Amino acid sequence: MSLESWLAIYREELFLLFPLATTLVSMGAFVLFATPMTWIAWRRPAWAEPYRIQERIGDARRIIGPSIRYWLENNLAMTALTVLVWPLLRQTGIHAGPLPPWYIIALQVVFFLYLDDFLYYWMHRTLHHPRLYRRVHAVHHRVFIPWAVTAHYMHPVEFILTGTLALLGPVLLGAHVVTVWIWIALRQWEAAEGHSGYSFPWNPSHLVPGYGGVEYHDFHHARFRGNYSGFLGYLDGIFGSYSPGYRERLAAKKAAARSAAA
Repeated sequence: MSLESWLAIYREELFLLFPLATTLVSMGAFVLFATPMTWIAWRRPAWAEPYRIQERIGDARRIIGPSIRYWLENNLAMTALTVLVWPLLRQTGIHAGPLPPWYIIALQVVFFLYLDDFLYYWMHRTLHHPRLYRRVHAVHHRVFIPWAVTAHYMHPVEFILTGTLALLGPVLLGAHVVTVWIWIALRQWEAAEGHSGYSFPWNPSHLVPGYGGVEYHDFHHARFRGNYSGFLGYLDGIFGSYSPGYRERLAAKKAAARSAAA
C-alpha cells in the first residue's frame, strides 16, 4: 500500500465517526454522568446521606485529581490505539449507512449489555490472578471508597481491555455508528453509577433484569474479591463468586424491608 493510499483511509468519513466521534461520546458521557454523582459524594447533601453505602468518607484531594489524570491518560491511550488499528477496524461491519429501526437499535444495545457483562466477568476475574493483580488490577483497587469519578482510575492495560470488550458486540453485529454511540454512552453510565457510592431506589438501572445494584460493585471494592461482573450479578451466583458477606448483607436488607412493611 502506498503512502497516499494509507493516508486516504484516515480521510474517510467513517474514521471521523468511528473511532474518533465514539471517543468523544464516551468522554462526554462520562463527564455528564460522573460529575453530579461525584459532587454528591464530595458535598454529601443531607437528602442523599440515607442512601450512602459505606460509612467511611473519601478524601476529595486524594480522589478527584488522580482520577481525572487517569481518565485523561487512559482515553488518550485508547484513542491512540484505535487510530493505529484503524486499517483493521474499518474492515468490520460497523457503518454509517441508513439508520436501522429503533427496535433493532434497542435489541442490539441489550445484546451488547449482556455480552459485555459476561465477558467482563471473566476478564475481571482473571485480573484477580495474583500476577495480573499486582501488575495491572491493583491500580484500580487503590480505590477503597468508590466515587463516580474513580471509574476510570485504572492501569491503561485494563482500560484498553475493558474498551475492547465493549466494542466486541458492535463489531460482531456490524452495528450502525449511532447504535455504537448509544451503547458506549450507556456503558459510561454503568461505570459512573457503579462507582457512585450511593444506592438510590429511583435509579433507572433497577429496571434492567439481573441488575446487581451499586452496592454490588461497591462490595467488591470493600472486600477486594468476588462480585466480578461490572453491572449484573447473576454470574457470581452461577459460579459461586459472590464477595464474602455479600449474600448475608442482601438477606439482612430484605428482612429489614419485610419488617418495615409489616
